[in-house]
This record gives sequence, C-alpha cells and structure tokens, in this order.
Amino acid sequence: MECSARTMDRPTSRTVPALLAEISARHPHRNFVTDGDRRVSYGEFLGRVRRLAKSFHALGVRKGDTVALLMGNQLEWLETFFAVTMLGGTVAAVNTWWRRRELLHALRISDASILVMVDRYGSNDYTAELRDADLGTEAPMLRQVICLGPDQPAAALPFEALLRLGAEVPDATIDAAKATIDPEDLACLLFTSGSTARSKAAGLVHRGLIDNMHGIGERMHLTENDRVLLVVSLFWSYACANALFAALTHGASLVLQYRYDPGEMLRLIEAERCTAVYTQPNMVLALHAHPDRATRDLSSWRTGIARPQVMRELVEIGPRDMITSYGLTECYGNSANSDAGWPLEWRMIGSGWPLPGVEIEIVDPATRERLPAGSEGEIRIRGNVTKGYRNDPERTAAAIDAEGWFYTGDVGVYGEHGILIFRGRFKEMIKTGGINVTPADVEQVLEEHPKVRQAVVVGVPDPVRDEIVAALVVPVPGADLTQAELVEHCRANVAAFKVPRLIEIAPVDQVPLTDTGKVSKRLVQERLAAHHRAAAPSPA
Repeated sequence: MECSARTMDRPTSRTVPALLAEISARHPHRNFVTDGDRRVSYGEFLGRVRRLAKSFHALGVRKGDTVALLMGNQLEWLETFFAVTMLGGTVAAVNTWWRRRELLHALRISDASILVMVDRYGSNDYTAELRDADLGTEAPMLRQVICLGPDQPAAALPFEALLRLGAEVPDATIDAAKATIDPEDLACLLFTSGSTARSKAAGLVHRGLIDNMHGIGERMHLTENDRVLLVVSLFWSYACANALFAALTHGASLVLQYRYDPGEMLRLIEAERCTAVYTQPNMVLALHAHPDRATRDLSSWRTGIARPQVMRELVEIGPRDMITSYGLTECYGNSANSDAGWPLEWRMIGSGWPLPGVEIEIVDPATRERLPAGSEGEIRIRGNVTKGYRNDPERTAAAIDAEGWFYTGDVGVYGEHGILIFRGRFKEMIKTGGINVTPADVEQVLEEHPKVRQAVVVGVPDPVRDEIVAALVVPVPGADLTQAELVEHCRANVAAFKVPRLIEIAPVDQVPLTDTGKVSKRLVQERLAAHHRAAAPSPA
C-alpha cells in the first residue's frame, strides 16, 4: 500500500513570510487563529504581523538577528514569530517550564539580542526570575527585554509600547527585508530537552519548515477546512514547527489552548469543532478516562498525531484517522509518519514511512554500517535535518557526518510492511546480568495485559546484576491489578531476563512528565531506584 494521494499542492513559497502571504492571498477571510475570544482571519493576521514587523525594525531587528520568545500558547507568540522571520531574523523559542539558570543559558547560547516575554505563565514568575540576574554578564548579547503583562522587569519595554514603534516605517522597508531572505536561512532555534545535559539550540531553515510540514499534513489528509487544536506548547518542535506549518501549508485553522488541561481540551474540541489534534500518550489516556468525555460531542475530531500504543484508546474516543510519527527537534519535528488512509492495524505497528525528501536507515552504532532489513540498530536520518547546534561545534560534529547523516542515538528497526518502529534510546538500554534488554520490548508485553493502561520500563542500578528491569505500571481505571499478576504475565510471554524484578503500580496522574509532556524516564528511574535501595537488605 502506498501513502494516499495528495490533498493539496505544495505551496510555491520557500520562505516563511512568503508562505504566509501566499496562503493569505488564497484564503484572506478564512479563520487562521482562534485564541479564546480572539478570532483572526488569514488576511487580518498578515496585517497584524506586518505592523509588528515594522515595530521590530524600528527597534533595530535586522536579518540574522536572534529574538528569544517566552510565552504560552497565545496569539502574540505567533505574531512575534512571523514578524521576526519577516525581517530575516531568527526566533529562539524558549521553554516556558524553565527557571532562571535555564533561561539565561538559552539566551546565551542563542545569541539573543531581544527577549519577548510574558511576565508570568502558570506558577512561573519570569519577572522575578530575571530581576536579580546580571544580564550583561550572563547574556551579553541581550540589549532589550519586551514584556507582555503588568509586572514588568526593570527597563523592559511594554509589549503595547512596542506596537506603537513602527508607525513611521514604510511598507517598502518590510518588503525589502523579505526579499533578502533565502530558503536556506535560519528561521528558528529550537531547544532540545536537556534532561541529561545542557540544552542545545538546533537551527531550522525556512525551506525545511515548509517542505517537511507539508508532507506531514498530507499524511494527515489536511485541507483548508480543518481546524487544528494546538495544546502542546509552542516552544516545542512538535507544535511550532510540525503542527503550525502542517496547518499553514494547507490553509487550515489553528485553535490555541493556552495551557494543557484535558477537560478544556474536550470542551474546545466540541465548541470549536476541531478536526485534528496533536497528542501525547498521557494526554490520550487522560482524555479517555475523563468524566466529561461521555457528555461532549467529539464527532468533528478526525485526525492528528499520536503514538502507536494509544491508537486503540483514540478509536474508542472517536477519531479514526489519527497517524503515528517518529521525530526529533533536530529533524523538523517528524521524519516518518503513517498515513490516515492506512488500516488501523498498520498504524498500530509503528511510526510509518519516511517523509518525502527524507532518508532513514538503521545502522550499527559502532561501525555506522547499514544493517540488513529486520535488524535492530541506531536510526540515522538525512534530508530535512538541522544544519547544526548554535555555538556548539563539537556536538554538531558528533551528531552529523560529512555526508549529512544525523545520528539520533535512537534504537529502531524496520518491521512489517516496511514500517519504522522506534524502540527507545540507546542510553535507555538496560544491561542486566550482562544481557541487553530494550525497554520497549517489556513495555509492549506489559501493555498487552488487559488490566494495564500504560507501562514505563527502566533500568535500576543493582550491585549484583549491574541493573535490574523495573516498571511503573498504570492500571486500567477500576481494575484490581497486582504485581504478581504482572510477573506471571511477563514470565509467560518473554525471556526470564526481561521479567521486571521491581514493579510499582500507580495512577496515571503519578507518572512524572518532562517539560514537554512526555514521560520522564529519568524521574521514573530515580523513583524506582529509591524503592529498590529501600527494599535492599541492610549490610551485616
């Protein structure tokens, strides 16, 4: 089976501002952004962006300058992103979960000259975080802070005042700036998770944001009639690269949810008749179990992106055309997707096929030689891949070879129907008694138990076996699940060395998450390791 026929011709534009102008010309009156009570058409949005671009120009932003952006999912985030890129600038999308140390690191490595921020987001008080910082030393390139909100940092320019700066800048100035942008120029810097090391800033170019995301939209069968609910945070590539440009290249609409809340997700899907939703596994499980699900009309929800392991729950919720994916920040959000037209059984296998213009190979992690079909090894990607990490040549050289292959550090295999299956991170591989265990193998077996809703498997240090296999298991709501049942189930289905020696059963809201909504295996490992140490016999 091939991927389904295209639903919309790829736009002719190869830069972000040209793309916005092209789609706005096609659909000037069609809704582009819904943010609470604010509803903005494509034509109105383009006008707002040009006005803001004039203000940034008056402030001194020119081609190649970096503007850091720290906000939740709101209209001003999108307007700032497109205004800066309209001038040939680069947007550094900053993580809204970060505290002062991480914020300053992001400003420093991105060479940001301007920071556009909200005064606070949720429990994070950014004005307080920056109040005592020595910005001249810790972020030497920074020359201006612009703040949206009443609690302004010292010497900050209020966002409302920024809007008034560009009144005297002529349209010709903005058009001239747009004309200088090359498709291979950087549009944005997106930060990697940084859970095991300081975050890296991966640069993505204009052309890749258009080409790669159009391919993703095609796999979802997006059209100009779709309404995409954007719950995942805009600072993340899954949102500001993947979802934003998949929608934009197809003339679709965006519905912004300021912060994640499953009840609010259900309300927005019903109220705004959303047809596509970008999800994470924990979001899906929370929606599936939410008491409001039975009372909400979710019939509009058709497609979106999800992980294979929650496809069955999604079908029970309603959408039948969800697709699966494999991707990284460095590779424009997704490099492989399944297709909405595939049988559900195929979409439950794995991540799909490589996108147009993308090559994905499985190689030996030591020799980097390509492995035969069906072999498990390291995933490497070529095509729509970052040019490198800003101000980090060593880690760039370690990740990208002379032939343009990006080495992901992920374990994968091509399975049935040539579908790419992601098996985990090499650094997550468990070595117990000298034998390697892939966590995904054990997670899959645990999740096949009828009382199991979710399983997270990690390696926990052990003085005898180096590591033991440990699992955090979320039961199906209302199920009476015991550790003994799980051990018996695993013994019947996997080799003895894969059977977890430590199992914790916990509700879904006790599964620790990263700042991007993914399960934090590091925190799970720390928690289970503490249990293992506490259970160990005291030395004689």
